[in-house]
Amino acid sequence: MQSKVTIGKKGEEEAVRYLKKRGYRIIERNFRCKLGEIDIIAIDKNYLVFIEVKKRDSSSFGNPLESVDEKKQKQIEKVALSFLRYKGLSDVDCRFDVVSITLDKIELIKDAFQI
Repeated sequence: MQSKVTIGKKGEEEAVRYLKKRGYRIIERNFRCKLGEIDIIAIDKNYLVFIEVKKRDSSSFGNPLESVDEKKQKQIEKVALSFLRYKGLSDVDCRFDVVSITLDKIELIKDAFQI
């Protein structure tokens, strides 16, 4: 059985390939600060997009999207605001997307939640 870290890294690689094929321009991966981490930060048309990647090799823990609950959303929001402050960005349109990866499909949920 693979570790969560290995599954997560493979999921991020799959997500990056998937997003690039859809025109996203990846600008940062695994942005970390004391508040947490954002898997992928990209540009999609006129949006700066913060992307959470969830991969599951088994259905025993449910759909990957279910793990992006309100608590996780709040953490992503705090890290995103930290990124914007760190980069000196104040007047950009932002969006939060989620990439869900299971054994049989990859699903992109654009504008998955609001802050």
